Amino acid sequence: MKAVYIVDAVRTPFGRYGGALSGIRPDDLAAHVVRAIAERNDVEAPDEVVLGNANGAGEENRNVARMAALLAGLPVTTPGVSVNRLCGSGMEAVIQAYRAIALGDASTVIAGGVESMTRAPWVLPKLDKAFPAGGQELVSTTLGWRLVNPEMPAEHTVPLGEGAELIADRHGVGRAEQDAYALASHQKAAKASFEREIVPIGGVSRDEGIRADSSLEALARLKPVFRKSGGTVTAGNSSPLNDGAAALLLTDEAGLRGREPLARIVTSAVSALEPRYFGLGPVEAAARALAKAGKDAGDLATAELNEAFAAQVLGCLAELPGLDPAIVNPDGGAIALGHPLGASGARITGTVAHRLAAAGSGTGLACLCIGVGQGLAVVLER
Repeated sequence: MKAVYIVDAVRTPFGRYGGALSGIRPDDLAAHVVRAIAERNDVEAPDEVVLGNANGAGEENRNVARMAALLAGLPVTTPGVSVNRLCGSGMEAVIQAYRAIALGDASTVIAGGVESMTRAPWVLPKLDKAFPAGGQELVSTTLGWRLVNPEMPAEHTVPLGEGAELIADRHGVGRAEQDAYALASHQKAAKASFEREIVPIGGVSRDEGIRADSSLEALARLKPVFRKSGGTVTAGNSSPLNDGAAALLLTDEAGLRGREPLARIVTSAVSALEPRYFGLGPVEAAARALAKAGKDAGDLATAELNEAFAAQVLGCLAELPGLDPAIVNPDGGAIALGHPLGASGARITGTVAHRLAAAGSGTGLACLCIGVGQGLAVVLER
């Protein structure tokens, strides 16, 4: 097995739903980061482009990785493959690239992910019979369950926010604690610098969702979204809907060509659990990845645990007692920065790599929960 290195990691700023990036197609978002990482690292022809995407129903539907490679101006001989593990798609792309290089099937791969939740289309299901007399319902593909198989048990198909409420119930995480966590995410993000990873696009150079002026009072005024009575999960303590893309350059020793990598990928792991408790997926995935690396949570210098919901992160931290909360998401997380589904896993992996490079040494963890009950994690070293 070859050693696999992350040479560089870039991303677009993350735009709000209907915001500054809403006019940019997802394949153009993807092409932008693929082009940027290739140009700034003098890569003319990677062996493959692997991109994650959770939707695939709109303008990114024709294998967005291959489309991005062509739009980015890479040689037409550059293959591209798109992968879907919902919220974990971007990290799944990185892991698949890591495996290909480790096995010797490739030397240099661009991997990442993209999502335009703004431009996700409405779909009209195929009709059961010709010439129906009644009206037909359009279905949004932006987020969550749609066109559900009637055989699927109802307890598996609860809304994502209700899953966060269930985690809050299990761990006794109250509204005030969730709001305080959300506020801290915005405050940390407002102070952070992402210049080393953000490549501006469309005149936008900063994540749109960061609210430096947020307050506990403002968050407290928001009404629960998923449980009208006794609910704790609000728009303020949840990640928003976003647009964005991220890309990493991975290579083996030969592909370094004298360049200093950001970090080395050590291990990865995936896990699964009851779909309604999907938010706790990172717990087992992180434990497995660390165990394979011969590490435990106490060995970590930094960690990214994607913030789908404040309740979900706090629940994970409760089940990972060895993980120091002070090293988790030190520059804020998805509640502030945004969560464009297919891009987020690549974003947090790249962020950990950049942070390890800045520190000069250490072990880092990137992990995230995935809708329908999965978790994904990678361990990096510098």
